[in-house]
This record gives sequence, C-alpha cells and structure tokens, in this order.
Amino acid sequence: MQRYGGEHLGAAPHIVVLGSCKVGNLVVSLPTLEGLRHRFPDSSIGWLGSAVTADLESALPTITWRASWDEASPQAFATLASTLEARIQAHGAVALAINLDGFNPVTQVLASFLAPRYVAGGALTANRRRSLPWGDLPQQSFLADPDWNSAEFVSRYQPTLRSNYIAELFAALAWVSHDCDPTQITLPSSDPPFEVPDLLIHCTTARAAKIWPFHHWKQVVEACRELSISVGLIGSAPKQQQLAYHSGSEEEQLLANTHLIDLRGSTTLLQLAGACAKARAVISVDAGPLHIAAAMGTPTLAIVGNDAAGVGASPVGLWMPRSANVSCTQSSVTCSLCRDARFSNDGCLAASHACMEAVGPDQVIGWLRQQLA
Repeated sequence: MQRYGGEHLGAAPHIVVLGSCKVGNLVVSLPTLEGLRHRFPDSSIGWLGSAVTADLESALPTITWRASWDEASPQAFATLASTLEARIQAHGAVALAINLDGFNPVTQVLASFLAPRYVAGGALTANRRRSLPWGDLPQQSFLADPDWNSAEFVSRYQPTLRSNYIAELFAALAWVSHDCDPTQITLPSSDPPFEVPDLLIHCTTARAAKIWPFHHWKQVVEACRELSISVGLIGSAPKQQQLAYHSGSEEEQLLANTHLIDLRGSTTLLQLAGACAKARAVISVDAGPLHIAAAMGTPTLAIVGNDAAGVGASPVGLWMPRSANVSCTQSSVTCSLCRDARFSNDGCLAASHACMEAVGPDQVIGWLRQQLA
C-alpha cells in the first residue's frame, strides 16, 4: 500500500471513496466524484458513506455501488465486511482508496482493511499498527497542516491550491483538480410531499457556537408575514433536532408563536433538495441544508457570526459555498476564540454569544426584501 501520487491505475480500476456522516461533507465531495469519473471513465467507483445520507448517495450517477460504515447494529461490521468482500469479488481488488473523512479513526481503519494498492487521505499502515505518513507532495502534505481555514494556508500550497474551499482540497487529495470544477456542484433531487413555501429556514446545527439567537429568527418570521412571504422550517425530526442539533425547546416556541410551517422530518435528503429548488429563497445557519440549497441554485443566505475579514464562529474560508447564489451575513463584532481553537469547540467560548447576536434581523430582512421584492 502506497501513498497515491496521481499514478495511472490501469484499465477499469476499482476505486473506493470513503465519506463522512455529515450532509455538507457529502455535497462538497461531489466534484471529486465527478473528477474521478472523468479521469477514469471505465472505473468501478464505490462509496463508503453514511446511513444518514444513503438516499442521496444512492442517486449519484458517478458511483457504481455504495455501503454505509455507520449502521447502528451489533452486526454492522460483519455485514459491512461481507459487502466489501462481495464488491471486491465483483469489481476486482481496490486500486485506490480515497478517504474524504480522513481524521475519523473508523474510516482510517476501513481504508487500510480495503488493502488498496494506493491510498489518499487518512489510513493506517498495512500492519495497522500506526498511521500511514501523509507523504511529501503538496496534494498529500497539506493534510498535516493544522489550519486549513486561513489565507496563509492557501499561500503555503500555491499553485497546487487556488483556494482553501473544502471541495477543492478534496479534489486535490484525489488528484483530480484538473478534471472537475469544485465550485460547480449538481445534486439529484425529487419532489417533496408538500407545497413548498416561499422561504425555507434552517435554524440549528451540530455545533452550538454557530446558532443564531431564536429571538432574531422570530423577528424575521414576523417580518415575512407582513411581507406576505410564507415560511417553512426544515430540519430533522423534532426529537433528533433536540438530541443532535441544539434546538432545545426554542424551535417549538418559535412554531407556537409565529405562522411558521413545520416541515422538519418531512423529507428525505433528495426531497429536501427538491424543496430547496422550488423555494424562492433559503436562509440557514452554517449547516448541511445550506450546502444543499447552494447546490440547487436557489438564492441562499448563510447566517454566520463572522466579521468583514472572515473572523468568527464559522470556518467560512474552508466551508462556505463558492456559488454565486450564496450570500453571507456579516457580524459587527470580531471574536477570534473559535478560530484560535481551530473550531474544535462545540459551544461559544466567550462570556456572551456576541458574534452571532450582532448579526441583526434587519440585515436578514433586508436581504429578503432584495430577493423576494
């Protein structure tokens, strides 16, 4: 097993890509899959992803097969092992494994157990006793860099990298930067089972530091009623929102005290993509639905607590979609605590959540007036 350095893989290679359990990670992985399909048109491309995103993964035309590495059952790994054995029997030994969730110990182990000829991203050595060294080429060594979000990161790896957008980093890791455009992301979709409101909003995120105060959301929803704009709340089912996405009781209070339409848990990811495509606009905190809306071409506002220089609660240099239909809020407060912690913190590290609080409702309502006038 060797570090991948862009080598030719022969006729009809079997390539396996390992993905994350997060929606945003899947969306920004799509240009890499397009690039692999373009560079290796006769390849079999497997995707080891998540049960959370399985419906969207299964609809991707770029992959040959998929399986989940995070199924919640005692037999999950035995089942996965049988699946992988069958796929290798059908498509041949794995020529290249690409780990796009490379700091996850589970995917590092899986990348090694695939026994690929080449590997890109996080993996263990062939004897599984230590981490495989990253390699010395820029497409390999940037993985060891401690700060992907900064402008200095880009300068360190030019001309290999033109930006630090995560979709471009994934493409560079897989050596397909010249075979795809990381800023062009196309998602499959299907129609949702409801009439789509004018505006869809998403208020929660797995990292509490990126939450926008719910009293601000209330003012936005109330302004929408005055403007005759119908508004739907998207997200996971209510219990999941509370367990994993820091909604607490505040989403329920927002629903109880406004004319907001509750659409949480009403769609698959494919249907969510379809709903975003049909909406006139989408407003979201820094979370998975933001990436879906951006990919569907809908006017989208990202509510982030970052100042004019990009300093704040979100790693906007790394994760913010680069499509022209996406705009970002701007905070009047500068706080570098999340950046200094390399965004490893869950909750806010300051005495008050000033960076998000300082993104006023008027800024969001002004954007809405421009988009939906």
